[in-house]
Amino acid sequence: MTVGEMLVATVPMARTLNLEFLETTPARAVVRLPDQADYHNHVGGPHAGAMFTLAESASGAIVIAAFGDQMSRAVPLAVKAEIGYKKLAMGEVTATATLGRPIADVVAELDAGQRPEFPVAIEITRADGAVTGEMTVVWTLRPNG
Repeated sequence: MTVGEMLVATVPMARTLNLEFLETTPARAVVRLPDQADYHNHVGGPHAGAMFTLAESASGAIVIAAFGDQMSRAVPLAVKAEIGYKKLAMGEVTATATLGRPIADVVAELDAGQRPEFPVAIEITRADGAVTGEMTVVWTLRPNG
């Protein structure tokens, strides 16, 4: 099962929005929100809440891809998020997430008994490539027990 398939199977909101996980690697996650009238805002584009969920889902996908081998000893949790809406989004939108710290550094902190935090940067774009939003989610790996 791919990371995207796992997230769609286990995260009801990802299924609800019909998110499409196009790429999920430790280096990058790309997730698309199809254009769906049920999730439009008052100007006919994707609702801000749907775009937030899209971006947060992309950040979760890269966290699972990067740290999936740590899940037996730690739980990934979002600590905080900040989003900026830059341009009007219309039609389908795509979120691309990248890790803000090297995987080895985060795992080294976990190995040292710490609760590491790390940012994930997400860019939301329209089909024409215009950046409609930028988001940062700070994640942690909370050690089990």
